[in-house]
Amino acid sequence: MDGVLTLNNHFHRQAWQEVAAGVLGLHLGAHELDTKVDGGRNPEIIERLTGQVPDEALVRRVHDTKEGRYRALAAGALREVPGLSAYLDALDARGIPFALVTSADAVNVAFGMEALGLGHRFTVRVLGEDVTRGKPHPEPFVLGAARLGLSPTDCLAHEDAVNGVRSAAGAGCRVVALTTTAPAQALQAAGAALSAPDFTGWAAWLV
Repeated sequence: MDGVLTLNNHFHRQAWQEVAAGVLGLHLGAHELDTKVDGGRNPEIIERLTGQVPDEALVRRVHDTKEGRYRALAAGALREVPGLSAYLDALDARGIPFALVTSADAVNVAFGMEALGLGHRFTVRVLGEDVTRGKPHPEPFVLGAARLGLSPTDCLAHEDAVNGVRSAAGAGCRVVALTTTAPAQALQAAGAALSAPDFTGWAAWLV
């Protein structure tokens, strides 16, 4: 969802930088955000940042603080990635099912869907709490394909982060990545077949 349906990753990054400094005592630069934060679930992000498996109390504290700060920053500012609605219309017209596969929790998904007016379009969903291993592990996309009644090898995935591309490609999906968060070279090195700035060129990959 983040960075794919809406251009909001800068809000997540700012929230992570603030919470990492205030709660974990860590300074996060671009490298840490690119490799350890983007596309992940909070417990795994904390583990990657600290090198230790966090206890439940720390996970809850970081989660509540960071996600609350994200929603405060993003309130009233979320917009669709260009071309998204036309792309979803094209999928519907062709009878192609689709699912939301995200590391976000239910509260953030509801927040984003309400802001974008897309809740009715994404009836099949895999959220961060639905899996035991988040991105870059393939589990989220394996589950997403299963909920569509498909094999991952029959699915096309869109991701904006290196960890997300690795997850989708590792599951067997063909990946068309969006360069809303990471550069094309990094996304293609992670396994994306193609990259695009947004969804306006959907006809190039929907054949």
